[in-house]
Amino acid sequence: MARYGEGDKRWIVEDRPDGTNVHNWHWSETNCLDWSKTFFSNLLSNLPILHGEANLFLKTTSLRSLDGEAYVNVRKGKIIPGYEISLTLNWQGEAKDSQGTSLLKVDGTVEIPYISDENADEDPEVRVTVNDEGPVGMRIKDAMLSKGKPLILEKVRVWVQSMAKGGPVKDELEPKKVAPSLSPSPPTTTTTTTTTTTATKKEEKKEKEKEKEKKGRKSIGMTERFNCRAKDLYEILMDENRWKGFTQSNARISKEVGGEFSIFDGSVTGTNLELQEAKLIVQRWRFGSWNDGVQSTVRLVFEEPEAGVTVVKLTHTDVPEEDR
Repeated sequence: MARYGEGDKRWIVEDRPDGTNVHNWHWSETNCLDWSKTFFSNLLSNLPILHGEANLFLKTTSLRSLDGEAYVNVRKGKIIPGYEISLTLNWQGEAKDSQGTSLLKVDGTVEIPYISDENADEDPEVRVTVNDEGPVGMRIKDAMLSKGKPLILEKVRVWVQSMAKGGPVKDELEPKKVAPSLSPSPPTTTTTTTTTTTATKKEEKKEKEKEKEKKGRKSIGMTERFNCRAKDLYEILMDENRWKGFTQSNARISKEVGGEFSIFDGSVTGTNLELQEAKLIVQRWRFGSWNDGVQSTVRLVFEEPEAGVTVVKLTHTDVPEEDR
């Protein structure tokens, strides 16, 4: 692309007098580092890891640092994220005996030295340190690795997905939705008018109640590819013994529709809504850290485009904003 006044005019993009970047046609770049610091601080501060399981109590406390660069480029509405960051978290742990007496309290850090857009499909390296490396301190550290690492990486994936959607400029890129105008036929009688008005008010009230109920809720969607049969992956997710083996955490899982489950040492509980072997899992999910009454829905669709390859499409709806 040539500068204005130079080169072939067919390839020149002139600046508008009002400076507007219409439809993000021109190349624009947004620095996302400060936004990312706030995003990770909200996701990873005071994140519960264990609360009494094996007499251990673990949680993250705060985001200590986030360094590097993070930006979103937009060209003709196409989002091009770029980032190379490192982050460090503070965490606390405590071990108690069977009577509830504290044996040891420790502090530590969780460091993720390299999160890059080049490796967006891979989980980054996670390092855990503890300020007491005695037998009890090491037991607490091992628990942080086995239980805390998956939860922290889950939050990192949420940030990666948010960057892919535009980060802080996401709302600017979404087209504004205009409600269609309605032109109802004129009422034929006074009674009809009154009835229609009453019904309309009821509908409006219902819509407002729905909006109020959904306020602060978000949806998460992702697609992952696995080198295995769909049947095998389905059984891993629905068999509590296999779940325990793969996640190294306690689980109780019913294989029946309407049956209840508890995974990640009770951090997530819920009910099976719909099950189709090797094809579909729909569950009601609730995280223990959520407010009373808050529930979400997880839908997993299994597709096997070729033998030995399974594509899983996940949709997680009604997720509280703070956990998005």
